[in-house]
This record gives sequence, structure tokens and C-alpha cells, in this order.
Amino acid sequence: MALLAAKLLMFMSLVREKPGSVAALDSCVFLGEEEQNSLYEDGDVVIGGLFPLHYSPVSSLLTYKAKPTANKYNYFSSRALRWMQTMTFAIKEINLSGDLLPHLRLGFHIHDSCDDIPVSLRASFLLVNGQPERGLSAQSVNEDQSVEKGYNLSCAAVKRTVSSVIIGDAGSGVSMALLRSLGSFHIPLVSYFASCSCLSNQKEFPTFMRTMPSDTFQIRALAQLVSYFGWTWVGVIGVESDYARFAIQLFLQESVHYGVCTAYTHFYPVELRQQALDGLLDVIQTSSSKVIINFSGESEMQGILREIQLRNITGFQWIASEAWATAKSLWDKAGALLMGTLGFAIQRADVIPGLQQHLTNLTPSSMQKLAYFAEFWEETFNCQLNRSVDSNYNGAENYPSSVPCKGSEDLNDVYSPYSDVTQLRVSYNVYKAVYLVAHALQDMSNCQAGAGPFLNGTCADSKNFKPWQLIYYMKRANFSALGEKVNFDQNGDPIAYYDLMNWQRRPDGSLNLVKVGFYDASLPADRRLVINDSTIQWPVGKQAIRSICSDSCPPGSRVVRRKGKPICCYDCVPCAEGEVSDETDSLECSRCSEDTWPNKARNLCIPKAIEYLSYNEFMGILLCVASGLGASISLIIFGIFFTYKDTPLVRANNMELSFLLLVFLAICFLVGLLFIGEPSDWLCRIRYPAFGISFSLCISCLLAKTTVVLMAFRSRLPGSSVMKWFGFMQQRVSVLLGTAVQVLICLIWLLTSPPHASYNTDYHSATIIIECVTGSEAGFWFVLGYIGILACMCLIMAFLARKLPDNFNEAKFITFSILIFFAVWITFIPVYMSTAGKYTVAVHVFAILASSLGLLFCIFAPKCYIILLKPGKNNKKNLMQR
Repeated sequence: MALLAAKLLMFMSLVREKPGSVAALDSCVFLGEEEQNSLYEDGDVVIGGLFPLHYSPVSSLLTYKAKPTANKYNYFSSRALRWMQTMTFAIKEINLSGDLLPHLRLGFHIHDSCDDIPVSLRASFLLVNGQPERGLSAQSVNEDQSVEKGYNLSCAAVKRTVSSVIIGDAGSGVSMALLRSLGSFHIPLVSYFASCSCLSNQKEFPTFMRTMPSDTFQIRALAQLVSYFGWTWVGVIGVESDYARFAIQLFLQESVHYGVCTAYTHFYPVELRQQALDGLLDVIQTSSSKVIINFSGESEMQGILREIQLRNITGFQWIASEAWATAKSLWDKAGALLMGTLGFAIQRADVIPGLQQHLTNLTPSSMQKLAYFAEFWEETFNCQLNRSVDSNYNGAENYPSSVPCKGSEDLNDVYSPYSDVTQLRVSYNVYKAVYLVAHALQDMSNCQAGAGPFLNGTCADSKNFKPWQLIYYMKRANFSALGEKVNFDQNGDPIAYYDLMNWQRRPDGSLNLVKVGFYDASLPADRRLVINDSTIQWPVGKQAIRSICSDSCPPGSRVVRRKGKPICCYDCVPCAEGEVSDETDSLECSRCSEDTWPNKARNLCIPKAIEYLSYNEFMGILLCVASGLGASISLIIFGIFFTYKDTPLVRANNMELSFLLLVFLAICFLVGLLFIGEPSDWLCRIRYPAFGISFSLCISCLLAKTTVVLMAFRSRLPGSSVMKWFGFMQQRVSVLLGTAVQVLICLIWLLTSPPHASYNTDYHSATIIIECVTGSEAGFWFVLGYIGILACMCLIMAFLARKLPDNFNEAKFITFSILIFFAVWITFIPVYMSTAGKYTVAVHVFAILASSLGLLFCIFAPKCYIILLKPGKNNKKNLMQR
């Protein structure tokens, strides 16, 4: 290959541009052998054409012990023959038109490129350098001389069939090879099917243009397509070629933006032998992906489908690249496997007027014109023509029948991809490519002398121009073809438009290519892809298959990547406490604000539950009732004592202090109500001082009563004057003094660090506990401690007076009440410290009520019993008995 290319380049260096011709030769030298299998028609400007009429080379190892033979190709492409015929049709249409190029006649010179770089290179050099007259047979030249030195023919024997522009080739890799060879000579190349994005590089390929959109647009469309249907886990395969390599590389880059991952990327050789097929299908079968994107041509796909059928592999969603998205020939051999296939096809022409008639005008008598026509005729009608032209392509063994053709065969009676004009896509590109050259020539013809684009305002001669001058006009061409505007960007690429095709089965089993959407690159990004889901026929079932590595993480969870795996493979982890995610496949959970908390599903932050001891809940109601009942009982006893204030029992028990004690106990019961309800700063500032002062009043009264009783009996001793210090006034003062200390403590507490309402979220994360915090812990414990000191003093006094000679001695009852008081509050401390929220408040209220009830019943219940139930004992005599 390298030797051939070197010889071709050496040969090109002999080309010199001369007036009167597009390109002339200083030496009429031809490398290799004469090419007879070409289609030629003369004209003022001859357009070259390269079409892959044959494909799938079967290579053989060259020993060079004998003359190397030409490669043989297994398959003949009827589609490519239609493309070729479309070129001849477009040129003839232009020649017959009076509007376009009226003073210029176009010709054509078309070769078979065989989709093979060496063949295509050889054909391209023949196009741009000319070849011997057809009347001159290669047999007139000594064979050894032709092999070793080439044809050395006289210039008179050479017909100037040079082409200044080439339409072709179909393959991206072949086009790149041609451009690297012909680019140095500024020969423009217009491809109708080469889509590799690499060809958009104008620095590397400045003479390249195409009517086929760049793969850059197709890849964006494919990435959006798989994302649209939720296929985040796809397999990508492609033939080993520049087209597939660049396409797959672009897809890997573009798919990241849509969250699509590739389960595998696999390249397979053009010549698919069994080992390569086994490797490919093993990759497909072992992967969990159910969607396969294949960047290949029609011929490679045929070999893959044959092997898939042998292995009975089903259940896959095929995504076709534009190279085989409309290749109907694949359906005949593997329709069951390809049903539901989706693929982007290049823009279709609804109809090219006159093309079908031009295609079907072939008759057996015209077969001698070109061996390709004869080969197509034999393959289509399964018969043998009396062929006079030998071909290096399919050998005789490849013809299915030796039955002679009758001569009455008609293309209208059979189906052939050649005559099928329902999917004019690549043919339409060929048509536009011819018109691109024609309009460039027209613009060149319209040039006004002195106002031209070239040096000193000169114009080019449309019949005698240089290739680079044609490129200038081609780059700026802007025209309409069949009503469609055709223009190109700065890279020589057309604006992309694709039809999304779906392979569907007709009732008779034949293929129906249905357009189910489109991709228009000229539209805004969010509106480029349009899909009609309801018209799609799927391979299995009535909806798209699922192809994902991991199920989507629902709201309330987050994605955790699997180490060493693609980003589409992950685990779902519930959001942590206090965090939520409201999106599917969320990467992070967001923390709720301080006053909100996740719901059970952890997909929404809801206001936290507000907790405090409310009047409306059962516990609050119960404590309210108990407080009211206790206060009521205290007032009832007050009424009883007031009613019987003149009885000995009431008078003997320090009536005034008893009344004060009952009032203060009623207040203690009512203080419990201050602990119920929603706390506020003012309520907290009242609550604790009211509690401390009310209990200080009660205990001070008890202490005064106990002290008076004790001192009363001590004063009976001879010479004692103690009682003068414990009169009614002194008793009142002692109560006030005992309470004043508590008032001072509370006042200091309120002035330094007062209690206040607080929103506690530390104990229960999902609950806001509205509570009164003490502000100063020392203040709270000083208040409680002072009450304890008073209670201790009262207990000591009562203990000392427990054996005084009085049947109704209060010392015993006071002792019991203080013991109950201590029991309640000693129990309260650990419970208070270990609870939180409304339960802490409830414990505090319960302690207030329990201690108040203990004082009330232990001191006043026995007296009420005597007053109400045993009035006979309520006399002085009974009181004085021991």
C-alpha cells in the first residue's frame, strides 16, 4: 500500500497546469493497468464520481511469485448503483435545463471504489489524470513493460478525461485517504455519505465538502435519544474504521452530559471471521445492557446478524447509525431480530422527479455498456447474460444460475433496492452534491471582469479553471434543491436534519420504515429532538425495554457510587436523620432547617411537632382538674374552719395561721396551672418565683405553728416569759420574714439570669419542645434548697413537739406532712433530671400537687373529721385529756 501510494504521488508530481485544459501531462504515463469498468460521458467540465459498487474484500496473501491478481469482492450493492445512477441523472437534468449552466455542458467519469482504500486511490488518480482512449487496448502494450514501467503512450493517444472535482467517496476512512493524497493538488472532494466528524477539520482537509451531516450532530441526537427513553446502560460497538472510532469517541463524551453510561465498547474488524464474531457476541451476551448502538455499514451488520441468529440471541433494542438505518436488505435475512430498531436517517427527498424512470430504463441490450449493469441484472433476475466484459469482482461461481436471460425482464416486475425510490436519502445527497458543483460553476460563470474574487479582480474561466478556484465558489454556494435550501457552515458541513426511523413489520412480514420523530440541529437545544412515542413498535411488548445498571434512587435516598464502576452503577442509601432529597437519583441529601424535619419518606421537610404540656391533652386536663380540686378543697376547709372558728378545736390550733396556711395551700394548687400551656418569657418569669414563694409561705406558716405549739408548752415552766415573743404579731412577722428570704432569692434570680422560653430541638430531633429554661441553674436550686431548709426546720420543731400532752397536737401531723413533702421532692429530683419536654413539666406539677395535698390532708383532715363527724369531741375537756 505504501509503495503504491509513493508511486501515485510521484506520478502526480508530473502534473503541470497548462492553458486550454484543466490539467495536462508533461509525460503521458499511466501506472498499473487500464481501467475499463468505468462510466464516462464527455463534457466541458467532467465531474468524477466514486461509488462503492462492491464491498467486503476477501484478501489473499501475496507471494509475488506470480503477477498479483486483483482483489475479489463478495457483494454487489444495488443501493450504490442507484447512487451512481442518481449522479448521471442529475448531470443530464442540468444539461437539459436552460436555467442552470446554459453555456456549459457537464460530463461525468465514474469509478467503483469498492469501499477499499487502494482501489479508491487508484480510481481517483485515473479521474484526475485521465486514461487512454477507449479504442486503445491494453493488449497493444507489452505486459511486462506495463507492469515494470507503466504505459508509455504518445500524448495523442490520451484523451483529456480529467476531472477537476470528485463526488465521493461513501466511506469516511476512504475519503480521508483520498484527501491526504489529492489535497496537495487542491482537488475538491464532495462526499455524499462520509460523516466522520474528523473530516470537519478544515486545516487538515481544506478541500473537503459534503452533503452528509457530520457525526457530531448524529452523536448528539443519539445521546438525547437513549436519554429520552431512560436507557442509561448501553452497549456500543463499531467496525474498526475512522468513522466508528471518531463516532464512538464523540458518543462517550456526549453521553456523559445526559447521564448515559456504556456497558462496553467493542470494535470488530471489517473482515468478520468466526473468532472476531465469537468475541463480539460473548461481550453482548455477558453484559446486562439490553440496548446496542452499532456504528457500522450494511455489510458488517449482515455478518453479525447471521451469527446472532445461529445463537438465537433475542431481546435487544438495536440503535442504528445512519450508515444502516434504512438498509432494507438486512430485513430479509433477520427481520425478527431487527423489529423495533431505531435509528437516525439522513434527510429524505419525497421524490426526485424523473429519477425512477431513469433507473428503470435499463434493458438487457444496455448491459454491454458497463459490466456493473450486467452484474446487477444477473443478480436481480437470477439469470446469466452473454457477458463480453470480464470483471474482477464476483467470480463465475458467485452467480446463482446459469440460465440465460430471456431479454424480456423488466425492473418494474421485481423489487430491488436499486429501483426503490421510497427512501431517497443518500441518493438525495448525491443529487445535492452534483447541484453544489453546478451552482458553483454557475457563480463562476456569472463573474464580472474586474470584480472577480481573485488577484486584481480577475475571474476564472468556467471551461478552463483551476481546481482551487472552484473550491472558492463551492465554499460559498447557497442554493435550493427540490425546494429545500442548501447551505454549508464554515467547515463545509450542511446543517443537520435527521429522521428518526423505526423498523416495523407489515402484516405480510415485509419491512415498513416508519418515521417516528426527527432531530433538527437548527432548532434550540431543548426542541431539537421530537419523538412520537405512540407510533413506535418495540422489539418486545408495547413499551421500551429497560436498560439500566442500577434502578433509580427514589426521593428520600441518595446515590452512592460503586467503586471502580461507571457512574450509572450505584447503590441507593436512605438520607441520614434530618436530611431529605426530593429528586430521583439525588447525589446529595439536603439538611432540613431547624424548625422543620423530614417526613417518613424523607422526601419533604415538614414543620416539626411542637411539644409542651397543653391544656387540651389528657395529661394537662388531668393536672388542671387536680389543681382545681386541690384549691377547691383548701377553700372548703377554709369555710369549715371559718364556720367553726369558735369551737375549741379550731381555736386551739392557732386559727389565724391555719387560715393563712389554707389560703397559701390553695395558691400552691393554683400555681400548678402556671406550668400548663405554651410557655412564654413572661409566663416563665412568673412560674418559678410563684412556685418558690407560695411554698415558702406554706412552710413558714407550718414552722410558725410548730414553734408556737412548742413554745406554748415550754412557757408553762415557772419563770418562763417565752410566749411574749410568739404573739399573733410575731407569728405574722415570722411568716413574712421566712418568705422574704425566698422573695430576695427570686428577685436576684430575675435580675441576673431570669427564666425564659426556649425551643429545644436537641432531645427529640423531630420535635420542638417549647420549655421554660431556668436561665440560672443556681437560682432554681437556691429556690428549691431554701424550701428544703424551711422544711427541715419545720421537721425538727415538729419532732421536738411530737410528745406534747395534747390529744390534738398538730406536731404529729406536721411531722407526717413534712415527711411526705420530703419524700415527694426527693423523688422529684432524679425524675426531673431524667425527663425532658412536657414530661418534666408534668413531674414538676405532680410534685407541687402531691406535696400540697400531703400538707393539706395530714394537717387538716383529722380536724375536719372531728368537726364534721365527731362534734362531741370538739370540746375543751376532750382537748386537755392526755
